[in-house]
Amino acid sequence: MRFYRILAIVLLCGILTTTNSHAQSFGGGLIAGMSTSQVAGDMLGGFNKIGLLAGAYTSLKIKENLKLQFEIVYIEKGSRNPNMHEHNHPNSERIEINLSYIEMPLTVNLQQTENLGVELGIIPAFNISASWNRAYEKNISVPNPQYKKYDLGVCAGINYHITDKIILNTRISNSIIPIRPHVSGATFGLNKGQYNTVLSFAIHYKIR
Repeated sequence: MRFYRILAIVLLCGILTTTNSHAQSFGGGLIAGMSTSQVAGDMLGGFNKIGLLAGAYTSLKIKENLKLQFEIVYIEKGSRNPNMHEHNHPNSERIEINLSYIEMPLTVNLQQTENLGVELGIIPAFNISASWNRAYEKNISVPNPQYKKYDLGVCAGINYHITDKIILNTRISNSIIPIRPHVSGATFGLNKGQYNTVLSFAIHYKIR
């Protein structure tokens, strides 16, 4: 139920932003897709955690082939290793971390050809829920520190225009600040803790 409330708020904000943008240079629409993710430094590895993403966007055209885009997105992240079980026993529970965020990506989009564009941007985010199952807890011998309430990442992506209104977005993003310390508390140079890494696939439906 909590997810549907959040999604309704996100979509309402996006629709209001889009419909109130009367200038010819503004546009916007809805976003829906899936994420595959991992948490670097959690000793699991692999883009095995699959989650939902949904939200809305608004864009501002700067030049004919250049625009700024702002999004509000609910996204599920985390980590999962299908080959790793509690105490490595094949019949026990698989180890898993579950994270949910509200992201606000801000990207610069450059249209390369009629159908293909690229994007670069930053992603501020707020952690709205974080949990891990008993298998992960038991696999780590020391208490786990809590996840931070915020995240900041960078992203790069490709936009493929299927039609005038439907765009396929493929994006990779990575945290640039740790989402929580390492379980051991140790740091290794620039590696200060655990980081989100996400590969997402989404459809952007243009309303205007």
